[in-house]
Amino acid sequence: MTENPGVEPHDDLVLNAVLDLAKTCESEYEHVTHVSFLALRIFDDLKSLHGLDAADRFILQCASILHDIGWIEGWRSHHKIALRIILETPMLPFSHRERLLIGSIARYHRKALPNTSHDHFAALNLEDRKTVQMLSGFLRLADGLDRSHARRIKDVKCSIKKGFICLDCFSDSLAKEEQEGGIKKADLLSLMLDREIQIKIKTTN
Repeated sequence: MTENPGVEPHDDLVLNAVLDLAKTCESEYEHVTHVSFLALRIFDDLKSLHGLDAADRFILQCASILHDIGWIEGWRSHHKIALRIILETPMLPFSHRERLLIGSIARYHRKALPNTSHDHFAALNLEDRKTVQMLSGFLRLADGLDRSHARRIKDVKCSIKKGFICLDCFSDSLAKEEQEGGIKKADLLSLMLDREIQIKIKTTN
């Protein structure tokens, strides 16, 4: 939707700073990096629908890795704490706008959907709000697909159908918890793409 000046896609130095913050905040590394993998896979498969660019993809990657950093202060409201840390920490080499984008996406990985009653979201311009809504949709869905934090969903493949999206999830088990988590948290992406999202588990053995 809009380019994000100041962040170069695949910038290793920036990504390393993001990973360092996640580790400093004692995030569950395997979970957040797996959620990032799943979110980017879905983003890539649905590019013809969302029209976002490589810089937006990098923002999604950073937000996915940072979405659970609020756990350092406990589970309750950890999504809001993640936003605060991203906005305030000196460890991240981002502009204020980029912090608002990444922090907002991380904040909306659970609970409430984006709303202009939230100061950080209202501070963004209209195009950036749309970007946050779309990227939050990818993160919510990916996080739901790793609901157990056991990385049971090994890979995903999206097929765009008339009126709906079919999301095939490849697993070595039935992964019912992950399927239920994905269905529950597909809400925002379904709304943004104006399509029902159907989630199917395909066992690999």
